[in-house]
Amino acid sequence: MTTQADVRTVPSYVRDQWWTPDEGSRAAEVLDASTGEAVARFGADGLDLGEVLAHARTVGQRELGTLTLHERALKLKELAQVLNGRRDELYALSNRTGATKADNLFDIDGGIGVLFTYSSKGRRELPHSNVIQDGDVEPLSKDGSFIGTHIYTRLPGAAVQVNAFNFPVWGMLEKFAPAFIAGVPTIVKPATPTGYVTEAAVRIMVESGILPAGSLQLVSGSARGLLDVMDYRDLLAFTGSASTAQSLKSHPNVVTGGVRFTAETDSLNAAILGPDAIEGTPEFDAFVKAVVTEMTVKAGQKCTAIRRTIVPEAQREAVARAISARLDSRVVVGDPRAEGVTMGALASVDQLQGVRDAVKDLLAAGGELAYGTLDAPTVRTASGEEAVVEHGAFMSPVLLSWADGDAELLHSREAFGPVTSLLGYADVDDAVRLAARGSGSLVATVCTNDPEVARELTTGIAGHHGRVHLLNRETARSSTGHGAPVPHLVHGGPGRAGGGEELGGVRAVKHHMQRTALQGSPNLVTAVTGVWQTGADRRIAGSPAFGAEEGAVHPFRKSLADLRIGDALASDLRQVTQEDITAFADTTGDTFYAHTDPRAAEANPFFPSTVAHGYLLVSWAAGLFVEPAPGPVLANYGLENLRFLTPVAAGDSIRITLTAQRITPRVTDDYGEVTWDAVIQNQDGEIVATYDVLTLVEKEDTLYRDWQG
Repeated sequence: MTTQADVRTVPSYVRDQWWTPDEGSRAAEVLDASTGEAVARFGADGLDLGEVLAHARTVGQRELGTLTLHERALKLKELAQVLNGRRDELYALSNRTGATKADNLFDIDGGIGVLFTYSSKGRRELPHSNVIQDGDVEPLSKDGSFIGTHIYTRLPGAAVQVNAFNFPVWGMLEKFAPAFIAGVPTIVKPATPTGYVTEAAVRIMVESGILPAGSLQLVSGSARGLLDVMDYRDLLAFTGSASTAQSLKSHPNVVTGGVRFTAETDSLNAAILGPDAIEGTPEFDAFVKAVVTEMTVKAGQKCTAIRRTIVPEAQREAVARAISARLDSRVVVGDPRAEGVTMGALASVDQLQGVRDAVKDLLAAGGELAYGTLDAPTVRTASGEEAVVEHGAFMSPVLLSWADGDAELLHSREAFGPVTSLLGYADVDDAVRLAARGSGSLVATVCTNDPEVARELTTGIAGHHGRVHLLNRETARSSTGHGAPVPHLVHGGPGRAGGGEELGGVRAVKHHMQRTALQGSPNLVTAVTGVWQTGADRRIAGSPAFGAEEGAVHPFRKSLADLRIGDALASDLRQVTQEDITAFADTTGDTFYAHTDPRAAEANPFFPSTVAHGYLLVSWAAGLFVEPAPGPVLANYGLENLRFLTPVAAGDSIRITLTAQRITPRVTDDYGEVTWDAVIQNQDGEIVATYDVLTLVEKEDTLYRDWQG
């Protein structure tokens, strides 16, 4: 029997140490969702939230700022590996919230997966610096001496996250990961019913020693008053009820103080069965499976769960039978620690009562109980017995069928549990109309194998949804599912869903950064961005006739230790003959008339006569800039942004200027990536082609030394 003295007060982690309120302070008690036993107590009386925020803005900002985007991204991978090795500890705690093994895969493994994904994308898609150049350069003067661009730099404040109870690990990590890469310290306020699981995850991260000081703080208990001390430097990301979101959004520091606020809130998500997906088709079966999964994963306590199941009216009874049959055959309600249980308890007795009340309201508004009961169900206990558990927060899955699909409450009242409503539509336009009545949702599934139906439904509902999940026989096995946001794509939705966007890969990192217009000379913009800009100074090797400096070294002979932005090569001219053009055409099979037929070429408004192939010019350009001996350059791995601007006829000549534009060392390897600005010009100085050459270059010139020796 657990006594009051046995129940642990969950500590906060603030100012880089664990903190617990004084004995006797106000505290909320949290119970095991399956047994009703006391699990933990939560309280934060006496915690100075102003000091917590100040610590993030000072120590957290300073320590994160010593690292680059790549270095912070690598630390995410290290944190993911540590958490991955201690998942069983988190699973055991999470079971007490009513979460099954499958639920834990969604929450805990899903959260760890977010860290891995962001680590990979951050190192692959962002620079090895703390400034991101956004978009192309805009010329602001005729002579090129004044240019403009945009840059992203990290916000100077803190990222505060207030999370819902349903995903204590994923909910924290999906917000933490992009903020951490951006270099913004995080303050986490988890929901009390499951916050002890969040605390355990934070403790593992702290114990790893990977986190820079001040980069992550945890408030276990009320954070009331934190928004009072936030300002324009900070951002608040909220997940929870629409009413709480509205209260936060109306705070003076949000309305007039400039605090950046995003919300992900209540959402009456839909799943639409296409008119082609009749009973017996793979789409019908996939649809039923998706609905049952969304009803039962996390006991339906998901912001992305399917609340409105919209099907052709003629199929409503068949769908109801199929859903009921699958629930009967696949779902075992009970304590997640019992063998064979597939759906656990709701997070708390209070949550259970709220869902029951919502279902009663829906029944009174016209819904009919097609499956399930509001009575306490018989469940499988931890000992394996079948019983009605007096203190558990268990609920039967509930399917409501609606004869009137336009009932107002159906599209406005959410039962945040294992509940979905089944309604019929007359045609595709009617299905779009019904889906839109949710007034803004996180996600909708469109299940059809008819491309035209998929197009009509998607374009009809996309403006009302943050994500559309297309389901058919081709994706039934590979899809991550209706209710599974992925870190690569944005997660959020308009209207009732809150209007925010989380995740989304690099988009979410930039959400924690300020975009600033930058104007100046090419040299100064180069200095700020770390990217060479056209018109900035260069150190040129190669042909003296085209600006080479005496003693300048071919840039391909430099390792990353010696290479600098602006190191360049200017080649000599090479003349193009008709024999060269013909030989290239014969060798490659590219006998397009512009290269082989003078009369046809002259009739084309773009060509003076037969012209050289663009790829011949690019190939020759490589011959003009390559340094053939083994050395720091390990490989050419691609070209980007190739554009052909001026045709080159027989008798013309070409030359190339190659400039080190961007240098990106890889933090885990002995080499890095160098992007070279390549400009091909003709004998008159006209630009023939522009592109970027991508190479892999050693950090130290070991290969060349070994070859020499």
